Amino acid sequence: MGRASGADAFDWRSANVVTMLDGVEWQNYPLDDMIFSPAEQLSLLSQDMTLVPGDVIACGTSIGVGSIKDGARVDVSIAGIGTLSNVLEA
Repeated sequence: MGRASGADAFDWRSANVVTMLDGVEWQNYPLDDMIFSPAEQLSLLSQDMTLVPGDVIACGTSIGVGSIKDGARVDVSIAGIGTLSNVLEA
């Protein structure tokens, strides 16, 4: 897979992570607030394990986290990448 360029390039520094809980926005913060850049995280992780397309890397969260109850739907989105949706089943 080649590297994106030009108009197709994704600039993570200008993207936000948006977390919705049951359709209500709970978080909206810039990716450039991360301590380690996405490239640094991928580099470090790939030294210990093989990463394949579709892998999800959980790297923490910003402020605004609260309790999540059984049956709640959580959608985490990054414009230009997509949305990861889950329903909590306790």
